[in-house]
Amino acid sequence: MKIFIASIWLALLALPLYSAEGNDFTMMRSKMVDSQIRARGITDPKVLDAMLKVERHQFVSDDLSEMAYNDFPLSIGHKQTISQPFIVAFMSAALKLKGDEQVLEIGTGSGYQAAILAEMVKAVYTIEIIEDLASEAAARLKELGYENIFIRHGDGYKGWKEFAPYDAIIVTAAPPQVPPELINQLKVGGKMIIPVGTSSQDLYFIEKNEAGVVSKKILPVRFVPMVKE
Repeated sequence: MKIFIASIWLALLALPLYSAEGNDFTMMRSKMVDSQIRARGITDPKVLDAMLKVERHQFVSDDLSEMAYNDFPLSIGHKQTISQPFIVAFMSAALKLKGDEQVLEIGTGSGYQAAILAEMVKAVYTIEIIEDLASEAAARLKELGYENIFIRHGDGYKGWKEFAPYDAIIVTAAPPQVPPELINQLKVGGKMIIPVGTSSQDLYFIEKNEAGVVSKKILPVRFVPMVKE
């Protein structure tokens, strides 16, 4: 795993910075998928198709749009970020989604991860604790035509009981420990991908079965902290 992580960061340093000057966004998105995602071993066609289709530059401010397809996170205000494209793809692929699932996302942010998931599954329920971000994401996703994304302003630690249990849960901010309520709202046979930790964080893959919960550490990461009400 250490070799894998090192290879990611070495590849990041070697990648060119894409600019809209002389390139259209479609070409930049294609390059992003080829060099940042497919080249790092992500082969799920649903993930690749979604990353090619969803226009990441629509989810950042105009002054950052030319950097939207580069291999790093970008600020979306309120001390929050839109995740690095590879991490979005990696987390989406880890859930091994088939297409008929209902997915809960904790941490809507700009709405980009929700849009990627919406291209892959039946419905996405997403919660954002920062009210302005929730409102902005709802307006953006409505304008982009997404009808299978449902957004709520609220505390992600509590999940969204109304539509539970979920086939999968994806968490895009790091709590110190896995919130028990999210485990409760995961369907038996369901999967969760979640960053956990404070100064040091790891991405965990969790499966819920009849006997309980199986948790596996898969990747060191760095996410913004998960906030409680």
